[in-house]
Amino acid sequence: MTDDEKAILRARDFWGGLCLLVTSLFFLWKTSAIPLFGENRAGVSGADWYNSAAIVPLGIWTAMLVLSLILLAIAVRDGGARRAMTAAGIGWDPAEAIRIATIAVILVFYIFAMVPRVDFIICSGCLITALIFGYHGGHVDRMLTAAGAFVIGGLYPLIMHFPQSQWNSPHDDDWVVLGIWVILTLWALIKGRGRVASAIPWIAVIVPLVLVCAMAFGFRQNVPNRGGLIFSQIEYHYYVNIRSLWRN
Repeated sequence: MTDDEKAILRARDFWGGLCLLVTSLFFLWKTSAIPLFGENRAGVSGADWYNSAAIVPLGIWTAMLVLSLILLAIAVRDGGARRAMTAAGIGWDPAEAIRIATIAVILVFYIFAMVPRVDFIICSGCLITALIFGYHGGHVDRMLTAAGAFVIGGLYPLIMHFPQSQWNSPHDDDWVVLGIWVILTLWALIKGRGRVASAIPWIAVIVPLVLVCAMAFGFRQNVPNRGGLIFSQIEYHYYVNIRSLWRN
């Protein structure tokens, strides 16, 4: 990597760190409105702090705040802040524009279309698969394919189950996104043929599975779409079969 390329990279880190810092502070401020230590709000006493709905977002956005500060510190130390303030900016190019635009599209459809309506494990596994293989290596065709597949997967639940009253409707949207996830996984395994590609299915399954189970059964948080295709079965067997083993 040349010195100019490194300077551009650090300038991007600087702007990215600033955006992440502002976002983290905003969501930490919003999270502060959630009772954490059993406050009495409107005559209702909160539960113990470890059962508070603020625990998960507080942990996530605190970690993001620390990450943004580290990113800014590295960027400033290596001259990224100075480069970011010059006319050269961040070295914008068409490939970079496509990368940023497709990632934004994927995240928008994930947050606003899939998470409220689709099983959390399925949509998060699809997201992880799309982001790892679509953007590992910087191949524009993979970025466009991953974003296109995600848009298709997000449009179906958005159109078919738009109102909140239908967010826990029959699992047709779960099956559609699951099918797209399987296709993306097969595409990654066929195209990739390496350690990264072979690790994608494991990461895409284990990470959202552990996260949603920790949220639901460990911290007792409300998780999105509890009636989803996979999580509804996990919750049923946990309370009916597994939990009874130690309660009895």
